[in-house]
Amino acid sequence: MTEKNLNFDDPVNRYETDCLKYDFAKKRGKPEGLLSFWVADMDFRVSSYIQDALREVVEHGVFGYSESRVRYFNAVKNWMKTRHNFDVKEDALVKTPGVVYALAQAVKAFTKPEDAVLIQNPVYYPFADVVRDNGRKLVSSDLVQQSDGKYVVDFDDFDRKIVENNVKLFLLCSPHNPVGRVWTREELETLGDICVKRNVVVVADEIHHDFVFQGKHVVFETIKPEFAQRTVTCTSPSKSFNIAGLQTSNIFITNPKLRAQFKRAIDASGYSQLNTFGLAATRAAYENGAEWLDALIKYIDANLDFAVDYVNNEIPRAKTRKNEGTYLLWIDLRDSGWTDDEIESVVVNDAKLWLDGGPMFGAPGRGFQRMNLACSRSYLAQGLANLKRAIADRLSRNGQ
Repeated sequence: MTEKNLNFDDPVNRYETDCLKYDFAKKRGKPEGLLSFWVADMDFRVSSYIQDALREVVEHGVFGYSESRVRYFNAVKNWMKTRHNFDVKEDALVKTPGVVYALAQAVKAFTKPEDAVLIQNPVYYPFADVVRDNGRKLVSSDLVQQSDGKYVVDFDDFDRKIVENNVKLFLLCSPHNPVGRVWTREELETLGDICVKRNVVVVADEIHHDFVFQGKHVVFETIKPEFAQRTVTCTSPSKSFNIAGLQTSNIFITNPKLRAQFKRAIDASGYSQLNTFGLAATRAAYENGAEWLDALIKYIDANLDFAVDYVNNEIPRAKTRKNEGTYLLWIDLRDSGWTDDEIESVVVNDAKLWLDGGPMFGAPGRGFQRMNLACSRSYLAQGLANLKRAIADRLSRNGQ
């Protein structure tokens, strides 16, 4: 068998498929008919190997309780070693229905009500949600944007926030969503040394680890043995292989004590076996999906180049920086001088686009919009052209 789904220019109609990205605009307070670039899934057919694996499950015709066996673990193990130089152990693996679920259970497992949990805004908004919704104190050591648009960590502020708030848990986003950083080994080592010194547990959300265009993704817990003893490493094939709806994530916890605490939190939530289809799809992805993913990465890299050039050279008062990782473009519209409500109006009502407004990623996201580039080039070009026209028209009407 050969990979059949390598034409990423081939449009896939996702309307009327109960698709969150396309079928729920009205329910989520948006007008109908918007071009959709928000939630982080892709508009591409999955690897044909995944489709074949799912057909096999369907043809069997029984969908009872399922569990993974050694072939599943070997597929995950080989992928992590080959792609990320991460030697995983079977007893360290805890499977969950998603990384956000794992983040929430980690907050419950490793902190108590009113304990402080640290994040780095602007960051993927469920980080803040799982902290607040579980009655913990949210603390942010905001990333610092340099003059070239690159975001860096203020390590002095990071350490100070931990000490001042007696932080117990740090949620690390690596690669970072939405700013697109792929943290260097040196940056991660400095963060880790501070967490070791201050006795902080680290939950490393590395779900975007396969999407790296500049630099190299370093698995946080592999940097030093003492990091592994205080880290929960969250991975999933969902972003890499566009199977988020199959709800399968692989969480690695080296420290037996932390692993036991984490498992107790999962047990308390009432969750047990994973989705039967998710297990089959994950195994197929990691066994046979490399060709598809490698082709996809090249396509998205070209989308990034196209979008960055277009934003910086064609869209007035807009600028961006090419991602080091992820397929989510972080667009800076602060030079427009508009409020976030005005930016949102231009994007939604004038450009007819559904993006993710920057403020949802924390206060440092004000004036920004996040755009999902995992779509066909023609669809992306249409969206960017709409944004160019809408911003230019609004500036003209305002006499700017």
